[in-house]
Amino acid sequence: MKHVTPAALGLLLISGLVWAGDLPQSLRGATPVSDSAPPPEMAEYPDKGKALPRSLAHQPPLIPHKPTYPITTARNGCTGCHDPKRAKMMKATPTHSSHLDEEGGLKNTYYLCKQCHVPQQTVAEAAE
Repeated sequence: MKHVTPAALGLLLISGLVWAGDLPQSLRGATPVSDSAPPPEMAEYPDKGKALPRSLAHQPPLIPHKPTYPITTARNGCTGCHDPKRAKMMKATPTHSSHLDEEGGLKNTYYLCKQCHVPQQTVAEAAE
């Protein structure tokens, strides 16, 4: 292996500085990091019964309401409405049978619903 001469190292450094102008730019644009950006607009959720259809065969359904129901080690707030025994009365989509164990409770692997199910919300701008 050959040693790099100081002149070659200098040329490499200068060429790197020339290419630095083509680097990706921040999404903040010219706004310095120290300045605060305005907060995004509040999300809007659909009216009841206005859930979007699934676009893929095994796509998890979107949550058509605020995902504020707590999920703790003691209780899963989603099962209050989506438990298959209560879903029809609550006018909610029942939890799929693949998520349930033999006794009808949630399998541990499906306990954290918001890992796959995300809120269906409308925001003013889409990220680019």
